Amino acid sequence: MKRNVLVGFVAACLLVPGTSHAIQLITEEEAKLPPPKGAVAADRRGILRGPKVEFVSPGASVSSPMQLMLKFESFGGTKIDPESVKMIFLRTPNVDLTPRIKPFVKPDGINMQDAELPPGEYAVRVDIKDSDGRPGTTVFTLKVAPR
Repeated sequence: MKRNVLVGFVAACLLVPGTSHAIQLITEEEAKLPPPKGAVAADRRGILRGPKVEFVSPGASVSSPMQLMLKFESFGGTKIDPESVKMIFLRTPNVDLTPRIKPFVKPDGINMQDAELPPGEYAVRVDIKDSDGRPGTTVFTLKVAPR
């Protein structure tokens, strides 16, 4: 009897979401949506005191699942507000990825170890705010190679 309980417990632990499987960041259906129409906003120029979002990894084209890492930097003694972080997959219509990345958001950035995406190129925008309410944003492209 004890052995059956132990085997059942181990099996249940292996099936708990987030323990050892990739998280679907972008689905096949979302990847098939048409690209955005018109220009995508570029980085702002000039001296700004708002927070900075830096895309750290992955570098060039990678296979899925992959590590998605972004670093946040604030200025003037402010702190990043983790609740303000939003991630948008730029398509028509845009897809809000925020609920999928929320468990991986920390005040210093995002570190998602196993992000699952279909092969392709995906434009993604990340918006943040600091404790003074100043915005920061970045747009980057994820390139996922065929398996």
